Amino acid sequence: MLVNYTTKELDLMARLMRAEALGDGNLAMLMVGNVIVNRALGTCDIFKNTRTIYQVVYQSPGGFVGTNSSLFQSSSTTNEKNLAKRCLRGEYFYPATNALWFYAPGSNQSCKPTWYNQDLSGRYKSHCFYMPDSNVCPEIR
Repeated sequence: MLVNYTTKELDLMARLMRAEALGDGNLAMLMVGNVIVNRALGTCDIFKNTRTIYQVVYQSPGGFVGTNSSLFQSSSTTNEKNLAKRCLRGEYFYPATNALWFYAPGSNQSCKPTWYNQDLSGRYKSHCFYMPDSNVCPEIR
């Protein structure tokens, strides 16, 4: 297990993964889970004080817009919890492998080459993922 978590935090993470990426399917939700785990592991940038899943989910500034979605409000499903567990156990999915940020630019729009001073690592469906330089946040390499 990469990050220690409570039952409540597992539910929070699964709900956030759903709220951020349900429309793009399970693989996209797994990639969002990678970003959540990376933020809990990283000690760089604004993530210096986010050691728990709860702190990552509710971080402000720098948090996730999905917490404002109606998809975030209801309890997670068994499938969503299983997806979150896969990320917490250390499964990674490119292009989110080392990503700390992502956003969805909208249909027919390209990903920006940088986001929060981090380089584009790739796109999956509607989500663009961004990772820091290798010397910036070595914990997520």
